[in-house]
Amino acid sequence: MNQQKPKFYITTAIAYASKKPHFGNTYEIIMTDAVARYKRERGYDVFFCTGTDEHGQKIENCAKEAGVTPQKYVDGVAGEIKAIFDGMGASYDHFIRTTDDYHVSAVTKIFKRFYDQGDIYKGYYEGWYCTPDESFYTDSQVTDGKCPECGRELVKATEEAYFFKMSKYADRLIKHIEDNPEFIWPESRKKEMVNNFLKVEGGLQDLCVSRTSFTWGVPTFDPKHVIYVWLDALTNYITAIGYDPDKSFEEQSEQFKKLWPCDVHMIGKDILRFHTIYWPIFLMALDLPLPKQVFAHPWFIAGIEKMSKSRGNVIYADKLAEHFGVDGVRHYALAEMPFNADGTITYDNVIKRFNTDLVNNLGNLVKRTLDMQKKYFAKQVIAPAEYNETDKDLINTCVECYNKYISCMDSYHIADAVAAVFDLFGRANKYIDETTPWTLAKDEANKERLGTVMYNLLEAIRWGAVMLLPLLPGTANEVLGMLNAQARSFETIGAADKFCGIVAGSEVADSKVLFARVDEAKKLEEIAKEQEAEAAKNAPAPAVEKPEGCALIGIDAFMNVELRSAQILSCEKVPKAKKLLKLTVDLGYEQRQVVSGIAKWYEPEALIGKKIILVANLKPATLCGIESNGMILASGEETVRVVFLAEDTPLGERIR
Repeated sequence: MNQQKPKFYITTAIAYASKKPHFGNTYEIIMTDAVARYKRERGYDVFFCTGTDEHGQKIENCAKEAGVTPQKYVDGVAGEIKAIFDGMGASYDHFIRTTDDYHVSAVTKIFKRFYDQGDIYKGYYEGWYCTPDESFYTDSQVTDGKCPECGRELVKATEEAYFFKMSKYADRLIKHIEDNPEFIWPESRKKEMVNNFLKVEGGLQDLCVSRTSFTWGVPTFDPKHVIYVWLDALTNYITAIGYDPDKSFEEQSEQFKKLWPCDVHMIGKDILRFHTIYWPIFLMALDLPLPKQVFAHPWFIAGIEKMSKSRGNVIYADKLAEHFGVDGVRHYALAEMPFNADGTITYDNVIKRFNTDLVNNLGNLVKRTLDMQKKYFAKQVIAPAEYNETDKDLINTCVECYNKYISCMDSYHIADAVAAVFDLFGRANKYIDETTPWTLAKDEANKERLGTVMYNLLEAIRWGAVMLLPLLPGTANEVLGMLNAQARSFETIGAADKFCGIVAGSEVADSKVLFARVDEAKKLEEIAKEQEAEAAKNAPAPAVEKPEGCALIGIDAFMNVELRSAQILSCEKVPKAKKLLKLTVDLGYEQRQVVSGIAKWYEPEALIGKKIILVANLKPATLCGIESNGMILASGEETVRVVFLAEDTPLGERIR
């Protein structure tokens, strides 16, 4: 690494290797990559670290269900995660896996050091445990047996465990947070941590740091115990850069001493507690400086709900890229996530932003500018002459957009930085309408003026492309290549006297279509078909019929299926989904929306008013973006027949 450049160590929360990451998970790597690339462009010696968290009870359970060893299971998932990160253009410098030998060795030593220091002690845990989140909760934190973080069912856990004395360091952490107002950012996140966890009645609770109820974890000196996943995972940010628990800070490797402390750590708001309370306290116990800043970004919401496989609304970045390209995905991720509020993703919105920003604003600007340069000057760049007020306004706007962009990138207002770049492109498009090059080209006397106008357009595009380098690197480099621009660094833009990077006398390349317009209706239909095929592929295999008849179930199992009478109040076809109908049904005590795959056999109007049997206690599912709360009882496969009830059947009656 170049010692003359200021260092910038940036990390992400490591992805949990239990399943493929959805778009919301992948946003973090895209955002962090944009910041890392930006810092490199600004002259920093960047070290960007990410990776996978691979231990814990949840992964042990997943491996058991898959019929493989935990190591083989995480090898597969970690490979998939890394492939997605690579596919999104992530320019990380190190990818750590918590099953890496050097990490496992260091974590084992850290645990022993904490024990020898008197920071951990053996005790007995009894309380609530959330397996998906690998988190423990006290009775006071739990309502109705549900996890306060994710809302899923908790289980009562009782086992021997080692505990870390969090209370020993709590006052020191509170003081650090108060003395460093930007340590937890944004501000609202800091208040949440201090008020909900640190300054509470009874103080900060000691933390369970080992488990005995499973074996897939980092071993300890106590053969019955493995290290609890959060202590294991939270130390990766130091082990990844060579931390040795047996050495003082002064004795650490040159790389570690240069990089630590971390300049910014990017995480999702849902794991803020672990990274702003437990992690800093572990670092204090190791006598290490704390990270300079922990930035907690919001979530991406699919429509109106957090993404979840159980809700059927998961969108994956790699699948999205098959339709919109890598930079199409990166652009949506970076442009749509507010600084301090959840972002939203739907296929409709992705298409609209793709067509508006990338096709119309950027792609059309570049293509028509290069086409005019070819038509009017055989691709040769003409030196600009005298600037008028319209030219100066374009240049001033470029400077203003640059300044806004820098301010926003420095403060991690990424969506606002993206907006600044596209404001620049929008101003350049307006400049074309103001100057009308096609009119100037009609009179040879205007050739000098035409050359100036075209130069200004090329230069404005160059500025925007340089600003895009951290955000959409593939597109930015392609545009700079078409401009034949040699000036590609941030040092060549930013001030009015730098509006001269395109070399007069050089030749631009032929234009290309950067982004092809997406037909919204056709694309949504195509995606709907893919979703239907994927749902069919992942549907449980039908039970194999045995010669002696169907498998028997007990009366208790049968009574768990809640069948109730209902009446169809309205019915309509689902756009772009040939098999689906959307129905509103009345159960007497409530009305529900149901999506049913019976469109092939029934016209909507023929069903209105009919009384049917509804499976009323199914979990909600999302089909083609529409939530369905129940299933209509029908028979047949080749020909489906809905089971209709007599007209005098009371609504909401339980079917026995």
